[in-house]
Amino acid sequence: MNKKAIFAIFIATVIPIVCYLVLKQTGEDAVVMPRKFLMDSVIEKTVDGKTTTDTVWHKTENIRLVNQLGDTVNLYDIKNRVIVADFFFTRCPLICPQMTKNMARLQQSFTHNNKNGRKVIDSSIVRFISFTVDPERDSVAALRKYADKFGVEHDNWWMLTGNKKTIYDFAFNEMKLAVVDEGVDTSFLHTEKFVLIDRDFVVRGYYNGLDTTALSALAKDIGLLMLEKDKKKKFNIFQPSPL
Repeated sequence: MNKKAIFAIFIATVIPIVCYLVLKQTGEDAVVMPRKFLMDSVIEKTVDGKTTTDTVWHKTENIRLVNQLGDTVNLYDIKNRVIVADFFFTRCPLICPQMTKNMARLQQSFTHNNKNGRKVIDSSIVRFISFTVDPERDSVAALRKYADKFGVEHDNWWMLTGNKKTIYDFAFNEMKLAVVDEGVDTSFLHTEKFVLIDRDFVVRGYYNGLDTTALSALAKDIGLLMLEKDKKKKFNIFQPSPL
């Protein structure tokens, strides 16, 4: 394993925990949380003669697709989890393999030991989604083969296929991603961006999935969003999810 890979694993493993501990000690209000993106509207309110404004942030619409295990799933099936999403296709010769490797490293950092002493992914913190932009070729079987090649934990990371227009409309209208062609095919959505989505399905960040500095920022922001939950509900990064 080269030094860059080791550094990426270190970043993904350590930064979320450090951010959690800092937040726990100083309080959420003392830290600058990841900003919200994609404003829908601004509402004016007048109370006791004083007018204030309230921003309505865009909630990502639900989408229904099929994962690499052949299960039909909905985005809204994911409850109270931070989501990291990207767009790829299995025959991509350029950026997709490296992006998938980087996301796999990030996924592997969120592990804990179960009652049998085996390391398992802690799905109570973050979920991963990869949307194929070439669904005509990327069948369920093709996605399963690709996922296994990169060591994907299937229960925590969906690789999704389905109707091409549905996927592209979701990318353009809900994620606000643009077409980036790197000499592959101008009909493809081809972007290196990872998208961070909070538990309310609001976009909280865009990150270059090929850049170690951006991946460091993503890991940090996942850590920050860990505590952005119902204040009445205690959350402990070191408390494994029930299996």
